[in-house]
Amino acid sequence: MVDLIKEAISIGWPVFLLLIGLLLYLQAKLSDPGEKKSATFKIMIGMLCAFLVFVAIANYKNNFYGESRLLPVSLVMITVMAFIMGMYFPNIGALMKIGGFMFFVAAALSGYGNWLPQVEGGFPPPEVKLDFQSMTAQQLGDEGEKIIFGGIGQSKTQGAIGKGQCPLCHGFQQGFLSERAPNLFDIPARATKRLEEPNYHMNDAASRPSVQKEAFEGSGTATNAQEYIAESHACPSCYVVPGFGVKGSNDTESPMPKIHKPPISLTLGELAAVDTWMYVREGLESPSYEEITASYEKFIPEADRPAEGGEEEAGPAGGVLADGSEPMDKLFMKAGCPGCHTVPGIEGATGKVGPVLYEGSNAPNRIKDPGYKGKAKSVREYVTESILDPSVYVVKDFPDNQMPKDFGVKLSAGAVNKIVDYLSQLKEGQPLPPKE
Repeated sequence: MVDLIKEAISIGWPVFLLLIGLLLYLQAKLSDPGEKKSATFKIMIGMLCAFLVFVAIANYKNNFYGESRLLPVSLVMITVMAFIMGMYFPNIGALMKIGGFMFFVAAALSGYGNWLPQVEGGFPPPEVKLDFQSMTAQQLGDEGEKIIFGGIGQSKTQGAIGKGQCPLCHGFQQGFLSERAPNLFDIPARATKRLEEPNYHMNDAASRPSVQKEAFEGSGTATNAQEYIAESHACPSCYVVPGFGVKGSNDTESPMPKIHKPPISLTLGELAAVDTWMYVREGLESPSYEEITASYEKFIPEADRPAEGGEEEAGPAGGVLADGSEPMDKLFMKAGCPGCHTVPGIEGATGKVGPVLYEGSNAPNRIKDPGYKGKAKSVREYVTESILDPSVYVVKDFPDNQMPKDFGVKLSAGAVNKIVDYLSQLKEGQPLPPKE
């Protein structure tokens, strides 16, 4: 505030000097005490109004290109100035009051606009084509870290999430207790041990009819550590680590999505980068690019493989996932919701990591929950709050800090509003809302 006042004075000092000179002139010219008092009062009101105007200008000058949401305060100051001038200067009172009302409306609309999730404009980042096959193991590992965590050096940053969305469920540091999925520290060595466990062959797709229908062509028991890792990514339910299955499935069904399918859709090149990072970060020699992709080809038929050659710089960091112009199914996929949630009516949205999103039925009960500490008063407000600030209320039996907290910048206001509209209408046992 001190800086704003200094800036306001530096901008408006000629006007303040003029008003002070006018005050001294009138004091010298007017002889009637009443007139002197009236002139002094009006000039002081003028100086107050001028001060408000120049503070408003300084606020715009300092914050217009920043991330501050205080810009509507400038309009409020100008509104106050207009009403003060209207009260004490009858000759221009009507004009000032009309102007004040217009500024009040502008301040209200601007404040509402700044309250909505903000998305930085500008040109989209250039698309970068990656030739994974020609990379060294270290370069491939770096790309894998970007895909997992969103950037190089982010593996130890809490909350860092890239295109692969792996940290939503998995831990990667030694000693970290993962609640939803196994810790992937030292996974190359532990993969070999898993193959030796007696229940590994009892729990694979080939021996379980309930999973056989969804087993990939050519799938079977992995014969080495890399094939085990590939099988775990391509067919998570082929073998479920004890204790990490879907509740009630007796560890025969994994909550993990197939990461070569939407919404994650990693290509074989990206999968090779992810796997390489898990070797390189532990100082191990990784299998070659060809060996890793061959392990995935064993479990993923060619028709199910995302197209190669169109990889972008890994991770969504710095870009907008969706702008709201997408069809409803594609919007949810681009936002990544199906990776964790089942969204009734959205094709492919069968995630089991988070709650089923019958928000039209769930929201009223959760708002009434004594443990609810949010500010929502309606279904729409609750759904919006859950997207933008998911830790305000965490559904029972689901751990905190699993859902990303940056959807306010990763989704445009239009995308958030469209998702909120759809989820707010979802009620268990009721017809699905239209996907418009």
